[in-house]
Amino acid sequence: MIWIAIRMLTGDAQKFFGLVFGIAFSTLLITQQLTIFVNLLERGASGVYNVSSADVWVMDPVSRTTDVAYAMPSTALDKVRGVPGVEWAVPHIRAQASVRTKDGDLEGVAVIGVDDATLIGLPRNMVEGSVDVLSQPDSVIIDDVGMTRMFPGQSPIGERLELNDQRAVIRGIADAIPSFTSTVVLYTKYSQALNYVPGTRNRLSFVLVGAENPAEAKALSELIEQETGLKAQTREEFARDGVDFIIENTGIPLNFGITVALGFIVGVAIVGLTFSLFIRDNIKQFGALKAIGVTNGKIRKMVAAQAGLVGLIGYGLGVLGTVGFISAFSSDPTFKGFYIPWQIPIISLVAVTLILALTGWLALRSVLKTEPAAVFR
Repeated sequence: MIWIAIRMLTGDAQKFFGLVFGIAFSTLLITQQLTIFVNLLERGASGVYNVSSADVWVMDPVSRTTDVAYAMPSTALDKVRGVPGVEWAVPHIRAQASVRTKDGDLEGVAVIGVDDATLIGLPRNMVEGSVDVLSQPDSVIIDDVGMTRMFPGQSPIGERLELNDQRAVIRGIADAIPSFTSTVVLYTKYSQALNYVPGTRNRLSFVLVGAENPAEAKALSELIEQETGLKAQTREEFARDGVDFIIENTGIPLNFGITVALGFIVGVAIVGLTFSLFIRDNIKQFGALKAIGVTNGKIRKMVAAQAGLVGLIGYGLGVLGTVGFISAFSSDPTFKGFYIPWQIPIISLVAVTLILALTGWLALRSVLKTEPAAVFR
């Protein structure tokens, strides 16, 4: 009976391909939009992920993310270093500045000052050059995505910048995770950053801490808060705050949620209409099967097999389409580091199953109500 059901389905090529297209399109839309949504949210924590060596981040109590922070006095660094369990603690500054290139173009950038001695705060990998270039006067390292924005189609190594009336020379390119806004990022030593972004008396954005026992980073953060009165969070907690900030303060969740919902609705509409037409056109065949003794239970299995075949092919095409999309744009800086979390294909599979279950049930009602005698009238 299952083989008969498959032959009935594939015998009408137009409706068969229509069903496959409906499932494939819904799967593609849901999977692609959820993938972009998750990756954009994770970029809210890019500032934390780019500093892989810090176990705990210490900041002013009102600070929320790496981009929304209130400066602390320099004495905060000594307070943190005096807490038991702290193996090392280094200063970290993050500030906004304006840069003018030699061509006269103006660009807003983020200046990140890393510890002078250890260079803790730099991304782990370099695209070009080495971290040692920061030992040279007026040196900065630009992130690879920012490089493509400021210097499209050319190498920025050796380029001179005017950074808040100060001279800066690009001598390296860092392999960094882009920020949510894809702001150009310039890395330099902490002492040099203080010259590039003069401002108020307090300019220490964060204190990066390495724990003597990384497994007890949570307990150490709580102890730092008790001893210093500052806010201390583990790397995972602070990264989660960056993601939560985007969710709470932007319309991204709503916009992507609407798109995913539309993908589901479109799938129900296309598959439901096509499946109903298929069942209606084959109602006599189903009636004939019931006339020769095929029970309603076997009819249900036949329709389930048809829906399963359509769902399997359409779902596979939709997921492959998403993989192809991400791969095709992987070289684009906008999509750098994008990947498909394993949970997303499962969510898409659940959505496809619901679409097929709903449309299959609606189409099946007319078959179950069909009287075998109606075939011979």
